[in-house]
Amino acid sequence: MTNAAIIVAAGRGERLGAEVPKQYLPLGGRAVLYHAAAALCGHPGVGPVRTVIRPEDRERYDAAIEGLDLLEPVAGGASRQDSVRLGLESLAAQAPSNVLIHDAARPFLAADLIGRLLGTLATSPGALAALPVADTLKRAHGGKVLETLDRAGLWRAQTPQAFHFDAILKAHQSVAGQTGFTDDAAVAEAAGLPVALVEGDEDNFKITTAADLARAERVLLARAGETRVGTGYDVHRLGPGDGVTLCGVRLPCEMSLQGHSDADVALHAVTDALLGAIGAGDIGSHFPPGDPEWAGAASDQFVRDACRRIAARGGRVVHVDLTIVCETPKIAPHRGAMTARLAEVLGVGEGCVSVKATTTEGLGLTGRGEGIAAQAVATVRLPPHMVKSS
Repeated sequence: MTNAAIIVAAGRGERLGAEVPKQYLPLGGRAVLYHAAAALCGHPGVGPVRTVIRPEDRERYDAAIEGLDLLEPVAGGASRQDSVRLGLESLAAQAPSNVLIHDAARPFLAADLIGRLLGTLATSPGALAALPVADTLKRAHGGKVLETLDRAGLWRAQTPQAFHFDAILKAHQSVAGQTGFTDDAAVAEAAGLPVALVEGDEDNFKITTAADLARAERVLLARAGETRVGTGYDVHRLGPGDGVTLCGVRLPCEMSLQGHSDADVALHAVTDALLGAIGAGDIGSHFPPGDPEWAGAASDQFVRDACRRIAARGGRVVHVDLTIVCETPKIAPHRGAMTARLAEVLGVGEGCVSVKATTTEGLGLTGRGEGIAAQAVATVRLPPHMVKSS
């Protein structure tokens, strides 16, 4: 039995008022979409996962899901209903037994909720995550209450919604071109498919407004689990040359740093700090200095590898503080470019990066102009379930 999943991410999210669709907005250092996709990809009961997107969002999409193993995305339609149908049809050749349909704007998808939905499909062709309505309901018009509604038996629908694959595919195809179906359970009801209620999760809310996004940040902070700090230190000798690379930026200099890779001492220190925060050794254990594969290699790939290891643990980089110690070249004229480049490599905002420089007042190897040293401190947050295993 194969359980596939579809993530609906073709909407514009205009009510939030952001410049980009809400599923691509940052949440804890990663896109909102990433959190939803990671929950599905990481669940042992879920097989192939496919996202439905707008083709013009492809570049944003690729950046959002970096590090996750998803099927090639497919283009959505003019409405959510059309997008789901197109996603289902794209999975038909794989013939899954069941399918989960989830909105990208619900980032906090719990593993136990996925399990309850899939388990319910053993006795029902459809299963809907939902919560009972607790508030008193009013019908209003023009800012005035018209009547109080009976809330008995009313539920707030969430996603994922789970179905036998063949049944929901046929149901969607049967209503193609019709409107008025606000979720997949409504499509199933129109086709006569029974849909069982499964208790949802209050944290599994949909981000629709700026207030929702702020709430999501608070939830993420509460789930942070543990904050780790790692340090990194590196030194490279200066030799004959015509420039040095620091933080991935080429700086003019009458000398060059010596090393097996591009000798970017700043990024080497940052890599060690990131690895140290998750107890994953040091740069040399992953990229041996004698390995010809890394001869002349750009050091940004070392930092990206460390970031992927953090992401694989469900963690995120919070802040990196870097200090470069040298007499030459002068760092101040290039500090802005170095900060921007380091933030880009880390996948964080520039406000999460600090690049500083100092000298040793003519003392030691850096003071004599024999080399450049760098020291980095990285702050990383890990989720509760990964703290012990990291």
